[in-house]
Amino acid sequence: MPPFDDWNVVDDEDEEELQDASFFESKRDVILFCIDCSESMHELRDDPVYEDVKTSHLFTALDAAMQIQKKKIIVGPNDSVGILLFNTTRPNEVKEYASEIKKNCFVYQPITPISAPTIQDLLRLLDEAREDPDLLRRTFPPVQEKKMPVGDVFTSCNWVIRDGAPKTASKRVFFITDDDNPHPNSKQLLTSSRTTLIDLTQAGVQVEPFFISTSEKPFDPTNFYSSVLPSNMLSDDDEEDPGMLPASISITRIDDLLSQMRFHEVPKRAICSIPFELGKGFVIGVKGYGLITEQKKGAYKYFVDLGDRMEVANSRTVYLDEERQAEVDRNKIVLGGKLGAAPADVSEEEDEISPAASRTVKAGHKPFYTVAEIQSFRTFDLEPGLKLLGFKDKSELAFEDNIKHSLFIYPDELKYSGSKRTFSALLQKMLEKKKIGLVLALIRRNATPVFCAMVPQAETEVEGGWSEPAGFHLIFLPFADDIRAAPIDEALRASEEVKNAARAWIDKLCIKNGTYPPDSYPNPALAYHNAQLQASAFREEFDVESFEDLTRPKYDMIHKRAGALLKDWKKALMNDEKIDSVIVTTGSKRKADISVDEVDLRSRYASGTLGKLRVDQLKELLKSKGLPISGKKADLIERVGEWLEKH
Repeated sequence: MPPFDDWNVVDDEDEEELQDASFFESKRDVILFCIDCSESMHELRDDPVYEDVKTSHLFTALDAAMQIQKKKIIVGPNDSVGILLFNTTRPNEVKEYASEIKKNCFVYQPITPISAPTIQDLLRLLDEAREDPDLLRRTFPPVQEKKMPVGDVFTSCNWVIRDGAPKTASKRVFFITDDDNPHPNSKQLLTSSRTTLIDLTQAGVQVEPFFISTSEKPFDPTNFYSSVLPSNMLSDDDEEDPGMLPASISITRIDDLLSQMRFHEVPKRAICSIPFELGKGFVIGVKGYGLITEQKKGAYKYFVDLGDRMEVANSRTVYLDEERQAEVDRNKIVLGGKLGAAPADVSEEEDEISPAASRTVKAGHKPFYTVAEIQSFRTFDLEPGLKLLGFKDKSELAFEDNIKHSLFIYPDELKYSGSKRTFSALLQKMLEKKKIGLVLALIRRNATPVFCAMVPQAETEVEGGWSEPAGFHLIFLPFADDIRAAPIDEALRASEEVKNAARAWIDKLCIKNGTYPPDSYPNPALAYHNAQLQASAFREEFDVESFEDLTRPKYDMIHKRAGALLKDWKKALMNDEKIDSVIVTTGSKRKADISVDEVDLRSRYASGTLGKLRVDQLKELLKSKGLPISGKKADLIERVGEWLEKH
């Protein structure tokens, strides 16, 4: 019989697999870069890349916005981007913005779909600003007196996004400034800023701050912004202060701005939004997020060359009846396993229907199932959701139980009121008692139920902001069929001299901080592909030599640090007396399955194809029936045929 998955897969194109509708609605992303143009942002500093070149924080922020757009033209061509500058005296030339955008706010780039010409305009501005450091100051003059209220900035962001962003897109504001206290001793402006930010978030906009901090001018969020911007913490709704921004959220190096933006560039979209049953009648709402998603090359489109123009060719799936060569309605398709042909002496009558309205499949007939029945088999008629089964000690979760990427779950207050509070209480208690949960999970309507370990995670902070939010990781546990015993062979052991020589060069080549940061190393094959497409989109010549593969080892540094130690280790290895020893092992082959299914055997006999069976299969069959196995293949076939006639 073929593998189970060969036929038990529902190709249900029309059904929504995921319960969270926002997953489909948020496929387009909108980013508004909101950049401070005050005097300190215009202050000239040494460029971190080019020698003898002066640039400013404003230049770096605009350059980061340009780089993000250049990347999105390949990986997110349907996304939209805009640039809003505040604390500048430049007026808006577009008339419709005159009354809606607050004073000292300038819309440099309205929210529009990503396009190469728009990016090239910004690129030209930056090239000219690199040659003439005072160009940005003349183009976007900073305000000289009192700075504009931050509340007015958020209001202007709301207008720009409302006019340019699609309703179904995910909307975010990248807020960039180096001023940690724009309104000292003004409680009224602080309250106004908080109120307008609430209006902005209620419109579905997420604000992500990028605070620039330098040694000369450290940025302290507690001076103003921690009282305005919400934190990531899971806090109770009744608390007066729902959370303070950590002081480490600021960017300590201006050249880290782009890397931080790239980290936040992809919006956090929920894979699923499902109920979480903690007990009978006790349900909260949660959302599931995939922390690891493989990035692949974009899908190609097919085009038809019509001579004077090229048009997109749309594809569709058609089901054909091979015998009649006619198209078949997809709703009439049923699924069945490859169980062999039906015997010739079995009548072709309709399957009997039992009083319970379930089909009775006759002997020798293939069972067929509708798509709905296959769906029922896969899900056991369960609805998507999580069900808490109990708790275990955290020590009982083995490393090898983690067989695939985990799913991170977070409370969803919109579906069930009180979810955040209950989720937080459960999380804190499980952390306190060092417990993990055992849950039954059905993530999607078309998935298979699985058992998961629910591992709690406390919120942790590192330099640059939050590294890990509070929540639960769903670890998908293996079934008994998935577990394999690893072969453990006793091999030869190196001498202590060889081990010590190896430890010496290994210690010299240890990774900084003892961990490998995967978010610092993009996939080189994907990056190389995207760099070529990007050059083509901007009609630039792609320079192969300029492409840098960050995963390529730095061989010069390796030889400099550990070259002599590596040579010493090789000498010690060559002088080891066990180097030429070989452990002799006897290999074992798995015996091939030579059994023949009786239904298949009778089918072959009826169709006259017994000759297609191998000699070892015929002999095994005769041996199982207590018949002689001597003679040529023709004799064996004849003997099998005689037995089938008698039985």
